[in-house]
Amino acid sequence: MAEQTVLDTLQRPRMGLFARMARRLKAYGILRRRRWVQSTGFTSAFVVLAAKMAAADGVAVSSEAMIFEQFLDVPPEEIARFQSVYEQAAEDVTGYEIYADRIGEMLKRDPETKRRVLECLMYIACADGILHPSEDHFLKTVAARFGYCDTEFRTIRDQFVRDPDSPYAILDLMPDATEKEIKARYRKLVHETHPDRMMAQGAPPGVVKTATSKLAHINAAYEDIARERGFGGPRL
Repeated sequence: MAEQTVLDTLQRPRMGLFARMARRLKAYGILRRRRWVQSTGFTSAFVVLAAKMAAADGVAVSSEAMIFEQFLDVPPEEIARFQSVYEQAAEDVTGYEIYADRIGEMLKRDPETKRRVLECLMYIACADGILHPSEDHFLKTVAARFGYCDTEFRTIRDQFVRDPDSPYAILDLMPDATEKEIKARYRKLVHETHPDRMMAQGAPPGVVKTATSKLAHINAAYEDIARERGFGGPRL
């Protein structure tokens, strides 16, 4: 799998979504509203999981500041201790599943917070502008241990990563597009790309063949989204 480029890097005109996500993550700072989230057990598990995720690509970047300043409500006198935990955990990526299971168990009755934890990990992974394949695998495994199916994981992932093979990318849509926007975009692309239209315009066979292939990808992308969202096809 090729490295995936983060929305912030690849889609400059669309930086608003990534910036809003960053502000939202920072605002709830892994959830200072939740009393139990302030527990040492949760903080330790999250710090270890974040450290191992940061090291998943073989290079442990300096994510401590991001973690302690943006995501966790750690008292100043405790930061040094948790930084030590982070540094030790970042030495080896193995064993992260244990901490994913531990957090998943803590959050089994709090799906909102569980999703936010996964979003925070995704944000940290994308901090260097690239989501490496090893980080992608790490996050997918964590999501599965949190109880998310592949579709749910992809929905969260698509908020941060612009995958050129994603059905939303093929239709040039953002993952939070409405059903109306999706159908309107699909109609427009079919109209512009349909090989019958190309032939009527006198396009050479090579152009018609290319349009036929492109239309097949557009149709497949729309069908994937419609199946995921649970709506039917638009009237063309």
